[in-house]
Amino acid sequence: MKKPRHPVTDHAVIRYLERVQGVDIEAIRRRIGRVADQGVEAGANGVISGGFIYRIADGVVVTVVHHHREGPRGRRRRRRGA
Repeated sequence: MKKPRHPVTDHAVIRYLERVQGVDIEAIRRRIGRVADQGVEAGANGVISGGFIYRIADGVVVTVVHHHREGPRGRRRRRRGA
């Protein structure tokens, strides 16, 4: 697919998903929050669930990444203690 000439903000993408595609963004927000609740309450900086890491900063979930993401050289990262 050809790259568009004009950038699209994350806000516009979220509104598109919500209003055009009918995605319930608030339901997704609640689902993410429920996964992270225990970690946030314990003061953790992340929660691992379902193969994903929910990163937490200042009590807020800031991103979700695959637990086994590839490293900078294209190799899979090894888990600590493995």
